[in-house]
Amino acid sequence: MVLVGIATKVYEAMGMQKWIKSDSESMSKARRDHADENYISWLKEHPSAISSFQQMINASKGKQIVVFLDYDGTLSPIVCDPDRAYMSDQMRAAVRDVSKHFPTAIISGRSREKVYSFVKLREVYYSGSHGMDTMGPAQINNSYDEKYHHKTIDEEGNELVVFQPAKEFLPATKKMLVEITERTKNIRGVVIEDNRFCLSVHYRHVKDEEYERVEEEVESMLVNYPEFHMTSGKKVLEIRPSIDWNKGHSLEYLLHNFGFDNVLPIYIGDDRTDEDAFKALRERGEGYPILVSSKPRKTMAFHSLHDPSEVLSFLIRLGRWGSNNVH
Repeated sequence: MVLVGIATKVYEAMGMQKWIKSDSESMSKARRDHADENYISWLKEHPSAISSFQQMINASKGKQIVVFLDYDGTLSPIVCDPDRAYMSDQMRAAVRDVSKHFPTAIISGRSREKVYSFVKLREVYYSGSHGMDTMGPAQINNSYDEKYHHKTIDEEGNELVVFQPAKEFLPATKKMLVEITERTKNIRGVVIEDNRFCLSVHYRHVKDEEYERVEEEVESMLVNYPEFHMTSGKKVLEIRPSIDWNKGHSLEYLLHNFGFDNVLPIYIGDDRTDEDAFKALRERGEGYPILVSSKPRKTMAFHSLHDPSEVLSFLIRLGRWGSNNVH
């Protein structure tokens, strides 16, 4: 690096700045090309769900398609302020069209109420807190403990069931919300999000050198709450109850309660937590797990979509197909 710096100064003294800029741009382009090559190679293993659409439809013959969607990074772009992760009107319309023809659920790390406030569609089922707070069809499956269920009525008078397998952890979660807010109040950029059964500690605006302090405060607090653990996502630390429940379990729960014998589940998500749902579909031996990612990464998904704009294209196509073929 020292030699490069010396060489740069010599070139500048000789009036050769344009060469330096040209070399820098060439190196930058080479890095981009290499990244593109890696992504193209990765796509061979995880082909586009859009180009594979007809193959999926062919596999659905005689089966009930059921659609599961993550929210952040899937239906909305990842944004700096988690309270401003709005979905577009076009995306909302596409999800609405899909839900007219296929049972559709959104499974998110956010609270169920927060996701509903973003999506605002009564036609869709919601599962918040990584599946620990699910509102679904009014059928209580005997495979699940009834003490975690209660029935409710939606705005249109339809009976639904709310399933909360982490119900007994709610008082401790509320207590931790107060404590972690106090612990991190002097770390600039930290945003604490109350997801009801889970807590999200966002550090997107925290300086790199301060990140360790954030992690240390969370870990230090959890020493007094052994029934909880920490996981990580995109610029966020999640505090979650240590129960055997995740997005994959939520997917299974909803499929049981939909009551279909022959299904083809489609799950679209972008985060590490969605890998639990991808794994569940692989273990079922049916359905299509689809990862939303613009970079190559290890995943249990079969197919991929580049970003939320491609998710929109896929959902529009699925909605149109449903309109023409599902009666």
